[in-house]
Amino acid sequence: MYTKNELLSQLGAMGIDPQGSLLVHSSYKSMGSVEGGPDTVLDSLSDYMQNGLLILPTHTWNYINADNPNFYVADSPSNVGILTERFRKRPGVYRSYHPTHSVAALGKDAQSFIQGDETHDTPCARGSSLGKLLDRKGQIILVGVDLTRNTFIHGIEEWNNVPNRMADTHEALYTILPDGTKISVPSRRHSGLSWSEHYWKVDKLLLATGAMWLGKFGDAEVRVCDTVKMTEVISDLLKKDPDLFLENQPLID
Repeated sequence: MYTKNELLSQLGAMGIDPQGSLLVHSSYKSMGSVEGGPDTVLDSLSDYMQNGLLILPTHTWNYINADNPNFYVADSPSNVGILTERFRKRPGVYRSYHPTHSVAALGKDAQSFIQGDETHDTPCARGSSLGKLLDRKGQIILVGVDLTRNTFIHGIEEWNNVPNRMADTHEALYTILPDGTKISVPSRRHSGLSWSEHYWKVDKLLLATGAMWLGKFGDAEVRVCDTVKMTEVISDLLKKDPDLFLENQPLID
């Protein structure tokens, strides 16, 4: 059974900048037995990043849609794991206002970091939280999940204007603030194939170029991603072949 101190030690061994900005995608079950459960995991992440910025996705894309258009910032549950749902409810955590791809942040500049996501009509716009993470030269850890769960790659595709990734039409979605204010957020959804299920194909290249490296958090294998290097490597690939993720086949050397 892993203790908080052991988890903190593992975070340090991964080369994560405690004063930087860290986005965490996670599978809690992959970590094995942790003393104190999910809250201990969140405590270790929060303590490690106490002088930086900790970010977790709190997405709602699987149930906020044209038929169910109201996203309640305070109440709509995250659909991307138990850690994200517990994190968004913690004291001092701020959640962004995007109706389908909100994030929650704690720490340095958290409130300003999450501001403005609702002003974009796509989930991963360059001016959104994901783009700000790149501006901050932030890191991403994938705890017990692989690149197919790395939303940041959706952003890289958007920023490179890869065709056929976004719907041509908008859904009429709304963000409801805790005080009842209702904000209209017309949104274009990811469309076409399940592109993200093909992201695994750049795994070996990212490792080889140093844009990503491996670590451990509890029992979970962790992929640690450098957002700047990852953006450079994948952007170069997409400029040569915008259909890079069209086929679910390994890269050709």
